[in-house]
Amino acid sequence: MARNIVNIINFIRGCEPRCEVDLIRPVAEQKAILKEYGFRGTFLLQYDALIDPRFQKLMLEDNEENEVGVWLEIVEPLCVKAGISWRGRFPWDWHANVGFSVGYPPEERERLVDVLFEKFRAVFGYYPRVMASWIIDAHTLRYAHEKYGLDASANCKDQWGTDGYTLWGAYYSGAYYPAKTNVFAVGASKDDEIDVPIFRMLGSDPILQYDAGLDVTSGAASRQGVVTLEPVYHGAGGGEKSWVDWYFREIFNHQSLSYAYTQVGQENSFGWDAMQEGLTYQFKVLARLQNEGVIIETLGESGRWFHDRFETTPDTVTVCHDDFKKSGKRSVWFNSRRYRANLYDDGKGVRLRDMMLFDNGYRERYLCDVEKTSVLQFDTLPVVDGNRFSGHGVLSGLYLELNGKPLLANRILYSECEGKFRAVIVLPKGKSITVTFEENGITFDAAGITGEFSLSLLYDPEKDHVYTDRVGEEIALQHHGYHYGIFTPLQPSRFEEGRITVPAKNRRIRLQLREEE
Repeated sequence: MARNIVNIINFIRGCEPRCEVDLIRPVAEQKAILKEYGFRGTFLLQYDALIDPRFQKLMLEDNEENEVGVWLEIVEPLCVKAGISWRGRFPWDWHANVGFSVGYPPEERERLVDVLFEKFRAVFGYYPRVMASWIIDAHTLRYAHEKYGLDASANCKDQWGTDGYTLWGAYYSGAYYPAKTNVFAVGASKDDEIDVPIFRMLGSDPILQYDAGLDVTSGAASRQGVVTLEPVYHGAGGGEKSWVDWYFREIFNHQSLSYAYTQVGQENSFGWDAMQEGLTYQFKVLARLQNEGVIIETLGESGRWFHDRFETTPDTVTVCHDDFKKSGKRSVWFNSRRYRANLYDDGKGVRLRDMMLFDNGYRERYLCDVEKTSVLQFDTLPVVDGNRFSGHGVLSGLYLELNGKPLLANRILYSECEGKFRAVIVLPKGKSITVTFEENGITFDAAGITGEFSLSLLYDPEKDHVYTDRVGEEIALQHHGYHYGIFTPLQPSRFEEGRITVPAKNRRIRLQLREEE
């Protein structure tokens, strides 16, 4: 049976310029509730909290069971100590060009890490073994790991524009070894990866978060809302009891291949009153789940387990049989070391809602360059992007079609066989189509189906899409000047504006990734 893992991670800021809030109480209450339930958690200190005697006392006294590490956002006292000019509006400024490592040249990033780690050792007597942030660029993470040795890191869920941070197209949930060239892509091999696993934070809703803010007429939102396990969010999120029950039931439903993972916790910036009710309820649920075999451990413990078990990033799956409102939406996220894909059914047609390639030749923007604006972007290579390529009445996706019409499913069944993950789409008359996910591609098998089976990739041609041309059996793609492609080796595809059709050959279609170099 696959391992089910929960990390309780709370990160700590030393100042909050956006509003007046007690930053000490949330940390004290989080410590108390961890102790009450006997859980081990991880606290991550931002530099301004690390140098504050009040937070030092909280972390040094009666805290032996918990792990302490660092949260890498850049603050004024860290820059001053490193001899770097502070350009922020406040002592902590969330704008990307001052508050994150990407706003500084690589040499300055290294100095900032050195100051942070040395101060941590001066306070705690050892270097931190875990470091996280909403996002840490590849150069900085690699430097910190190779110099100081990290057991694990963590970054934010996928999102578009939220708080000014676009993080789009990574390994969707769980952990991965990042590429040396792009921290948001998976390393293709042991030689290509940074040898520290990154865990995806916040417990993203596998059904609702991806399309948050999407309007089929106007298109994708410029700034997505949040649908996560964070306890401050209500309606759909971690402050809603019915959503929390649904989320844990679906995440830990024993259909996850290698393991299942999520993160619980909240930064102190929100204040205790905003998180108390939701976090208290989540801990009650965790106590029950722990009795049922779910493992609650620190980020570092999960990182060491992952590193001991996996030399390269494994395949994982997140299956949701229904959304929390029971409206019939179904979703499966497949992640491998070469791509991720989302098979989705919302009653409008079974389709691949998303498929992103992890090509280590596609370099992140910040390996050498500096972000000069208040926003940042990390991404990978889209083949299907049902969010960003929708609009003008087109709901983008790679639709499974029979006789030119989208397939409607009665049920979708899931299984693993010989290292392959299969989704069996059961049609209204009892016939079925099998979708097989492998590391190097996806196969659609409609044996036994009568009629013309095909795939149709629909997109809004007025959007900034990636579809350029067809070269033989390859669909040629281009993203930010980088050329790549996806093969349809059984049958060439057909192009027309807003639609790419891939017909079946002997009722079978294969999407094949390029051979690794």
